[in-house]
Amino acid sequence: MSTFPNQAAPSNTSMAPTFLLVGMPGLSAVPSWWTIPLITIYLLSALGNGTILCVIALDPTLHRPMYFFLFLLSVSDVGLATALMPTLLGLAFAGVHAVPASACLLQMFFVHVFSVMESSVLLAMALDRALAICRPLHYPTLLTNVVISKIGLSIAFRCLGLHLPLPFLLAHMSYCHPQVLTHSYCLHPDIAHLACPGSWSAVYSLFVVLSAMGLDPLLIFFSYGLIGRVLQGLGSSEECWKAGQTCAAHLSAVLLFYMPMILLALTDRLRVPVPQPAHTLLSYVHFLLPPLINPILYSVKMKEIRERILKRLQPKKVGCAQ
Repeated sequence: MSTFPNQAAPSNTSMAPTFLLVGMPGLSAVPSWWTIPLITIYLLSALGNGTILCVIALDPTLHRPMYFFLFLLSVSDVGLATALMPTLLGLAFAGVHAVPASACLLQMFFVHVFSVMESSVLLAMALDRALAICRPLHYPTLLTNVVISKIGLSIAFRCLGLHLPLPFLLAHMSYCHPQVLTHSYCLHPDIAHLACPGSWSAVYSLFVVLSAMGLDPLLIFFSYGLIGRVLQGLGSSEECWKAGQTCAAHLSAVLLFYMPMILLALTDRLRVPVPQPAHTLLSYVHFLLPPLINPILYSVKMKEIRERILKRLQPKKVGCAQ
């Protein structure tokens, strides 16, 4: 059983002065141990995604829809990992469980914004692959620069529009439960569960989940159903293999992002008796593994990205424009 210093008693206040976070189960006695993997994961994520961002930004030949979406995916990965680090490192280094409500709500906002951004970008990438494979002749006219710009603006509007009201709603809610969260970072469902009964924030939370994390994977797998039908109709196995390879990295990223989230949702809704350490670890996998693995996936699976990274790493090319 976890204990916290100065744990808040049940109250009926308009806003909790602090929220209390839980650390990694079983590691509270040795907080310095899990700083090493945390910092390593973050630095590798920043390095990998930063490399992808630089390669795409500096190479005009990569200024195409597929790589624009990959650029946005790296931005969301870096943003998500960065948003999680303050409380994770605070717990790991100093065992800081108490987080001011304002800081908690700010972290919650950025975590959810970048999560929805990643989900939206994965959906846009699925649309890109579906059009490239199902409508190859019309692809250049369908995904023009104007269309791509509108998709980018739609993603930004969707992320901010869905989550901008949440911190203000939660700041004016009454809390009737001890302000002890169940993770090492601040999430909207976690905070909303502490509110007094009768709050309509849960309804808005359900709308956000269904309109983003619920709808996006359905549309993504629908697009892959269309792709699968086209691949079945290809006469050449070589053409089928090449087309499938263009989707391999994206499909891997989709499974990596959504599978832990789906498993977490199922265990919560079905009340499966999962040990708390396993539940916490699955949550970490959902948030921290995609930013670490996605750059590796796209560097290995996408020939153009791999070649340009290797080209820039060659010693003889240091200081040269090409």
